[in-house]
Amino acid sequence: MPASFDLSFTCEFAFTDLAYAERAKVISDAGFLVDFGFATPETVEIFRNPKINTGSFVATTAGSILHPDEVDALVDGVEKAVGIAQEVGSKNLVLLEGLLGPKGEVIHGIEASEMTRWITAYKALERAAKHAEKGGVTLCLEHLNTKIDHKGYGIGLVEEAVRLVQEVASPNLKITLDLYHAQVEEGNVIELIRKYIDFVGLIHVADSPGRHEPGTGEMNYKNIARVLNDLGYTGPVGFEGYPIGDSFEAMQVFRETFSLS
Repeated sequence: MPASFDLSFTCEFAFTDLAYAERAKVISDAGFLVDFGFATPETVEIFRNPKINTGSFVATTAGSILHPDEVDALVDGVEKAVGIAQEVGSKNLVLLEGLLGPKGEVIHGIEASEMTRWITAYKALERAAKHAEKGGVTLCLEHLNTKIDHKGYGIGLVEEAVRLVQEVASPNLKITLDLYHAQVEEGNVIELIRKYIDFVGLIHVADSPGRHEPGTGEMNYKNIARVLNDLGYTGPVGFEGYPIGDSFEAMQVFRETFSLS
């Protein structure tokens, strides 16, 4: 059976010479879902356009799941994000453990006690998942690499995100499996895919090193695409990286890599 992935492209990383609305049109016209980092008034208005193929956005606008004092802010933000997702037709939302700064730096609270940290995360995700269930949206908790891009982030390993999702046991809470972050943090990504595919709601890709399109680094994304296909994954696969040159060329490479043709 040929692959049937829903492919998406993140606006913030590509076609940077164009305004956001123009980027979204180019991506959507090419047959991709349009992903945005965050739901700002501008991006929500773009998503409202019926001609735009609505993808995902980040649900985390404040707070942290890893600090008791910041859980309420995070859950309130998730509730609002779910409402926006219902309005614009987003089916999956990326959930970070906490708010990041403009350069991806950790600016959210992380409790010093490991036991308190993980108990707090479990309770916070239970609350967030209830909003997702009510809104018919899937929250996808994302691990990030702590070695290059997001030093100090609390959930660096895929297994850590999976264990939290497994414990909450909500049909509307899964993980974002970011294969670039997984490669930087721990490697062995094909084995990670095989082990945890049942918990995956969304996949992000970019090559490593560099975080560019497939074929620019050390990762064999053709093999990865075949594994995903063999395992029956049919969910969204999004390119969340920086085109090394022309954005149109990067988009075509991404499409060809995951078409398995």
